[in-house]
Amino acid sequence: MNLIKSTGTFSFFTLISRISGYFRDILIAIYLGAGPVADAFFVAFRIPNTFRRLFSEGTFNAAFVPSYKTELNKGKKRGQDFANSIFNILIIWLLVIVFTIEIFMPFFVSIIAPGFRANPEKIQLATTLTRITFPFLFLVSLSSFFSAILNSHNKFAVASATPVILNIILILVLLFGKILSDDLVYYVSYAVTFAGLIQLIFLIFFVKKYYVPKVSLKLNYNNKIKLFFNKLFPSIFSSGVTQINILIGTIIASFQANAVSYLYYADRIYQINLAVAGIAIGTVLLPNLSKYVDNKNTSKINFIQNKSLELSLFLSLPATAALLVASNEITSALFGYGSFDELSVQNTSLALFYFALGMPAFAFIKVFSSFLFARHNTKIPFYFSLISVSINIIISLYFFSSIGFIIIPIATTISSWINSFLLLFYLMKKNYFSINGNFLFKLLNISCLSVFSAFLFSQLIRYFSDYLIYESDIKLLIIILLVIITLIFYIIASIITKAFKISDIKLKY
Repeated sequence: MNLIKSTGTFSFFTLISRISGYFRDILIAIYLGAGPVADAFFVAFRIPNTFRRLFSEGTFNAAFVPSYKTELNKGKKRGQDFANSIFNILIIWLLVIVFTIEIFMPFFVSIIAPGFRANPEKIQLATTLTRITFPFLFLVSLSSFFSAILNSHNKFAVASATPVILNIILILVLLFGKILSDDLVYYVSYAVTFAGLIQLIFLIFFVKKYYVPKVSLKLNYNNKIKLFFNKLFPSIFSSGVTQINILIGTIIASFQANAVSYLYYADRIYQINLAVAGIAIGTVLLPNLSKYVDNKNTSKINFIQNKSLELSLFLSLPATAALLVASNEITSALFGYGSFDELSVQNTSLALFYFALGMPAFAFIKVFSSFLFARHNTKIPFYFSLISVSINIIISLYFFSSIGFIIIPIATTISSWINSFLLLFYLMKKNYFSINGNFLFKLLNISCLSVFSAFLFSQLIRYFSDYLIYESDIKLLIIILLVIITLIFYIIASIITKAFKISDIKLKY
């Protein structure tokens, strides 16, 4: 496997997904804005979308890939039997969960959006919309299972491209926003579940070369299956800790008008980079890292871990710097249209600024957790995630009444840095990871280049400021142009200073 090429493939389709997701979100911003209807929809969409991220963006992989690869190495039939057992158990449990929550949806929504209770119409709308979107949980969880099968065989393109289907279907519905008017929010909610079904069919078609599912009511709970589920639940919590923190933030933010929407839009922007710098790298390195761990190939383990962390820094640090110097301009250019007014831009950009401070930590958590997942260790990341979530809740609740919704991204960032350092210290203490001298040189190099690139970007922003005001019709085009110019400078400077070597593209890991 080539880490950079495989990450590039995964990242390309993930970026296509994020870009199409942006066009989806800009249509939502235009037609729904950041008002009560938008808040209700984002709560309804946040739940299945959070589970999509929890299951599909590396979390299910963390438990499944090492176990499945181990069985597959013992024979194709062993791998098939193991996968079938997991598949059938998943179907039963997911059906039970979905039907149970559908029945008790009013109670469920009052828990995830307690601030809506003061507004009967708002909580009723959120309940109805969540009932419509919740079957997406069942469909996307099974899709994640099939994606993990493909990833185990080092096939990353199809799995990473699948979310594009959701965005395309939602965009098609949103294009009829003026015609559908007040009913638009219901049609978009139905489209979420419909897209989940299409995604599942799409993945089944491509996975049949490696695995053909067999539905059976006879559930096989042997020791290997029990061990897998013992790893799965901690991995869901630990690998998805950033999403869990955001979900908790949504619950707390529901007490402040429009805050759910501000956090949603800010989350959408920084997730673009996180998808590449953390999720893509963590997903791609796991299958081969698991193999090297099983073979006890220490030199390969150390090499691939240092390279993956180096690549994560190379991708996350310049993006972090760019968001810090131009969060307002970026937010305005991406979402400042229609019902999304200047106040919405200001509040969303403020949330984005504080999320950006934690963006490297969000990526580190994904990468460091993969180092442990490859060793079949999901408990330690789980314990550290519990600490992180607890800190997040304590900070958010203590300061929310005095600071408001902005404490949520601040608390998420603080807790994520603590989580990432705990993971790093544990890995080094157990001698699972050691930083080599070349990495320290690359870290200093990348950090300096990120600062210089951010300075260039800020000067370009200042020079073109007249074209980036809220009322500008070409602000999106200008911000894209400035990002491209800065990115070209960063890549050329990286090659010259050897922060990035073209020869690394050809390296096999």
